Amino acid sequence: MRLILMGPPGAGKGTQAEELVKNHRIPHISTGDMFRTAIKGKTKLGMKAKEYMDKGLLVPDDVVVGIVGERLEETDAVGGFLLDGFPRTLPQAEALTERLKSRHINIDTAINIEVPLKDLLERLTGRRVCRICGTTYHLKFNSPQVRNVCDACSGELFQRDDDTEETVKKRLDVYRKQTEPLIKYYQGKGVLVNINGAQEIGAVFADILASLEKE
Repeated sequence: MRLILMGPPGAGKGTQAEELVKNHRIPHISTGDMFRTAIKGKTKLGMKAKEYMDKGLLVPDDVVVGIVGERLEETDAVGGFLLDGFPRTLPQAEALTERLKSRHINIDTAINIEVPLKDLLERLTGRRVCRICGTTYHLKFNSPQVRNVCDACSGELFQRDDDTEETVKKRLDVYRKQTEPLIKYYQGKGVLVNINGAQEIGAVFADILASLEKE
């Protein structure tokens, strides 16, 4: 089974990805992992990506697609894969389609986890981290025994800059602008499945499995 997992920051993609790869015994392939592997292996495309990353620039689509293509040709991905964090743009999606078509394979399902904005804000802005030991908490879902005090070492808990409401809203806005064309693209191909990500984790996974069984 060849799957794409989409969803905004805070939608719970990581948790669902872990369960999916265990259930279907396919590799979980994320762009971050692919970049690290390509750079560590000093592949031509990996070194090209490193040049951009070292300068703090976005890696161009052709380089990203090339690295993804290399990863999908590895033996563990022959029978299927779960793509997470890719494609991010419409040109990347179109290039992926062409790359797979050259190997006579297609994406089976694009899973889109949907979560209301207010829920995403609550999930993402509620994180707190200990300044001393780095233990992570959540004000609602995993709160410390004493407010703003770490259970493990009594250190002060703080909110990271990228977890503030203003920053989170910007991240979600960027995601929405990038992803809306992708949703329409995979919808047009008849492989998009929308999943209610506002449910309990197990219910979300059950809905994903049920949608895959229908394919």
